[in-house]
Amino acid sequence: MDYLNYIKQNSNVLSDTNTIGNVKVYKEPFPHLIVENFYDEKELELIWEELNFYTKPGKLLEAKDYGGVENRTNAKALSLDSLYANYKLNGGPNYRNISNILNVNRKLFTCGVLNIYSQIHECCDMKYNTDSTKVRYYHDGEYYEPHTDSAFQTLAFSYFYKEPKSFSRGELYFPKHTYEIPCNNNSMIIFPAWVQHGVNKVKIKESDYYKGLGRYAITQFLFTRHDHFMDDQPKPTQ
Repeated sequence: MDYLNYIKQNSNVLSDTNTIGNVKVYKEPFPHLIVENFYDEKELELIWEELNFYTKPGKLLEAKDYGGVENRTNAKALSLDSLYANYKLNGGPNYRNISNILNVNRKLFTCGVLNIYSQIHECCDMKYNTDSTKVRYYHDGEYYEPHTDSAFQTLAFSYFYKEPKSFSRGELYFPKHTYEIPCNNNSMIIFPAWVQHGVNKVKIKESDYYKGLGRYAITQFLFTRHDHFMDDQPKPTQ
């Protein structure tokens, strides 16, 4: 079956304009959910403040240094949880509060979208107690070959770019299903981490990497930790 146009033809759409944009629910070719206009203007301002800061010389790291799948991607990224650790349980400071993104993306756990996701299929009905966040930037010629993130339960990708859009391609694609998603600005996709996925090579005429005219992705890896020290953290606040 050709699923390339499935996204346009088969979806259930919910809307709550006070919290998130349109929510589209899909059972095929695998259970997933897409939200358009996930963040509001104030939240986007905070996100872009941090993204612009990272898109400076010497800040974004290669895959071997941020925990990416080596030899599968040439895009650079940062693991925010490594930069902004929480030492509160050991009597130290919580550096997560410094990051706009790590504060704003808590919205995923409070806006109700995960409850909608959990009803798509029984494999989506998970109880998470923590998450990990990476920021990734794709410029001209950058890509991510197909891979899985099976160490985690669920992935939530949110996408951003400066308008007017200056690049082409960069779609999120699923080679085993002949299926791809265009990754619209301020959209989010949530799907099981065991589904193989990749990013098509970005094409952009602008040669200055540090203008940040390419494709940004904020990835949240959702999972359950069974460490005893997580017992007092029922919601993901790592």
